[in-house]
Amino acid sequence: MLQPSTWAEALAARAERPELLPIAGGTDVMVDINFDRRRPAGLLDLTRLDELATWSVEDGVLRIGAGVTYAQVESDLAGLVPGLAMASRTVGSPQIRNRGTVAGNLGSASPAGDAHPPLLAAGAIVEVESVRGTRLVPVVEFFTGVKRNALEPDELIRAVHVPVDGGPQQFAKIGTRNAMVIAVASFALALHPAARRVGTGIGSAAPTPRRAVDAEDLLAGELDWDGRAPVGASVVRRFGELVAAAADPIDDVRGSAAYRRHALAVLAGRTLTWAWDEHCAGEAS
Repeated sequence: MLQPSTWAEALAARAERPELLPIAGGTDVMVDINFDRRRPAGLLDLTRLDELATWSVEDGVLRIGAGVTYAQVESDLAGLVPGLAMASRTVGSPQIRNRGTVAGNLGSASPAGDAHPPLLAAGAIVEVESVRGTRLVPVVEFFTGVKRNALEPDELIRAVHVPVDGGPQQFAKIGTRNAMVIAVASFALALHPAARRVGTGIGSAAPTPRRAVDAEDLLAGELDWDGRAPVGASVVRRFGELVAAAADPIDDVRGSAAYRRHALAVLAGRTLTWAWDEHCAGEAS
């Protein structure tokens, strides 16, 4: 195991030893190792890099360092990225939330990663770096396959950039029990009133986390952004149908493909109702 004490050392180690598996909180990596699902040549331990455990806001964009934990998102960032904070509260146990990181979730690239749908809905960008320089990768392009991502062999995730526009955000998931569970299906919604735009994110219902673009387009055109009239039942129903149609689920031990599609339609309708009610309540106040 290598334990760099600076970011420059970490990048140099990554370039020299790309076979080493980066580890931050270790909540995914150590489980895989313990269950013999993977046997990496070694580990690149990033936990000593305090500079990664910071966040900042500049020009309407929140920059979340790669070492920021779910617990930090819950406690410090809920007012800036409420959807991501909601998702963070559903991750594992308090112990896991105190160790696990949003960037680590991205690195694992699991289709069921709880942080992924709200990041997609918000239009996040992943900041990755190597000794060759820095790249900014839209999160919608970051997931390339089941547990595969767009990182080059010598790159590490340094931060996640999330636009902060004050619009309502929601996240909901269904699991086989109420806590400490992998999602059977999850969904995130973000309303962007200033741009009259809608963002979505689907989790645990396709080979990669994904958006429901047709559903976004429908809703953006149907919402009464200025008058804030109630959303019609037919719009809510059609929105749910389009979200379900955007998924590509499988049958597995946690649920059937048909159930996942049904669940997504329900979650889409619920989150839309909650988000629009919040938007309208904000105008009233």
